[in-house]
Amino acid sequence: MLLYAPAALLFLVFCVRVQRERRKFSNAVILGLAALCGLAAWMTQLVRSGSASGQAIAWALLAVGALGILVLTSFLILNGLQMLRKEGRSPSNLLSLMAALAVLTVVALLITAVAERTPVWIGVGVAAAGLAGYLSFLFLSFVCYAFLYGRLRVRRRADYVVVLGSGLIGGSTVSPLLASRLRRAHSVHARLAKRGGPPVLIASGGQGPDEDLPEADAMADFLIGRGFPADLIEREDRSTTTEENLRFSKAIMEKTHPEYRCVIVTNNYHAFRAALTARRAGIRGQVVGSPTAPYFWPTATIREFAAVLVAYKRTNVGVCSLLVLGGVLAWWTR
Repeated sequence: MLLYAPAALLFLVFCVRVQRERRKFSNAVILGLAALCGLAAWMTQLVRSGSASGQAIAWALLAVGALGILVLTSFLILNGLQMLRKEGRSPSNLLSLMAALAVLTVVALLITAVAERTPVWIGVGVAAAGLAGYLSFLFLSFVCYAFLYGRLRVRRRADYVVVLGSGLIGGSTVSPLLASRLRRAHSVHARLAKRGGPPVLIASGGQGPDEDLPEADAMADFLIGRGFPADLIEREDRSTTTEENLRFSKAIMEKTHPEYRCVIVTNNYHAFRAALTARRAGIRGQVVGSPTAPYFWPTATIREFAAVLVAYKRTNVGVCSLLVLGGVLAWWTR
């Protein structure tokens, strides 16, 4: 059982950290490390057992991993084509196809390295395997913890419900994505109102260059048209990014209620990154997500993950540089 001690210890650290502050990317990394240590311990136990069944299971797991890569690549290609058909051609809508191409490139490099076995190709294979392993670990950790974060309930009372804006259709109409956020905000507001005084809802969104009015105004009109009390809506109509959404909304909340608590509403794929941003902005509140169309979720998740990588670029550049250096050393020693 000592094999599982590192996994158990890491999981205990994870639980303690989530209780203290759930809005940290390091929580995702620790959860991923706990799962990785647990899987490594199980695989080691199977191999050490020496039984035919244990070794068969170990080989079966490797086969499942290889099959999973094939299924994932096919899924990314199909999802990328669907995004282009439904959402149009834009750089962000190409992310699924780009991810599939990256997977195929890594697989091709590894196969070539094994086949050629020259110093150069060995170095390339080591670097490619290291980078792919690191980014895959971070991505799986991000997805799993984002899923978990979205299901952690907000039990405290709140003084504000902040809805993050999104683009308007035709410059004036609330998009389905934004409508989903507003409906979730309405339900969250109703639930919080039952616990005490009704919180103020802040519709946060400025006016883009292709929009006829601020998103905050369109959001407020949408809510009022569905029976939401107009006197409980505050409009933040200057922001153009998530960071500005949160910073400007924070100023409104602190001005009237310095000891405020809030709940922030966005789409489910965006909830964890919005929580990370809210923590950096010093906002006292958690984030909840609204449903998103299934076909949109993979590309959106990849985009969110890329944004998180950029937010921690110093650490990621440092680790990736070390992995590339490992490939160079593998080439040099051969």
